[in-house]
Amino acid sequence: MTFLTIGHRGVMGVEPENTLRSFVRAERCGMDVIALDVRLSKDGALVVLHDAEVDRTTDGTGAVADLTLAELRALDAGQGERVPVLEEVLDAVRIPLQVSVRDRAAATALAELIVRRDLTARVEVASGDGEVLAAVARHAPGVRTALHPEGPGAGAEDLVDLALAAGARTVALDIRRLTLETVEAAHAAGLRVTGRAVDTLDRLRLARALQLDGAATGFPEIRSTGRFTA
Repeated sequence: MTFLTIGHRGVMGVEPENTLRSFVRAERCGMDVIALDVRLSKDGALVVLHDAEVDRTTDGTGAVADLTLAELRALDAGQGERVPVLEEVLDAVRIPLQVSVRDRAAATALAELIVRRDLTARVEVASGDGEVLAAVARHAPGVRTALHPEGPGAGAEDLVDLALAAGARTVALDIRRLTLETVEAAHAAGLRVTGRAVDTLDRLRLARALQLDGAATGFPEIRSTGRFTA
């Protein structure tokens, strides 16, 4: 089985996160998948941003939900980059995307886009909320989904049960929370397991030792170092 190297918000360790510049470099560096985050702007556009506020990653302030697309576009997201909409990313790179979504409204908009552009083979939807994943699957039959719980860790059996109940095919966890017991339980249930953020060689060694199916990293060198098959 091939080990997937997932570009974490592009290659956020060396480029402004969740920008076209970062995504294009991730593809050029040979990442297998790009993981990114979407939120809805005030006027309903699916914009690529991780935080609920723009303060950390742009030169602006305020909540994403309170800003229109035009207002978000006026911000500098790093090195002159602008906040992209998801469709721009789909057109800028060709590799698969893992799109993280946090609320029902954004999930519905994402599902509608997947159906409209026939993206079930290219886009995997990720969320920490199993009900959001189930809702996406209802709107976009056949879409692949990944559960990435945040906060206090559930036990291995509970985590597997949550993923299966949501219809997820993958469990994506902070590698610091992963144990061999969790990985083995997930694999026994037919689930893939990926870890984030694998940004050091020590964490890459841990990913190998845990027999993960993939790792999210913000650094291109992890891709070249981590080329192996399991």
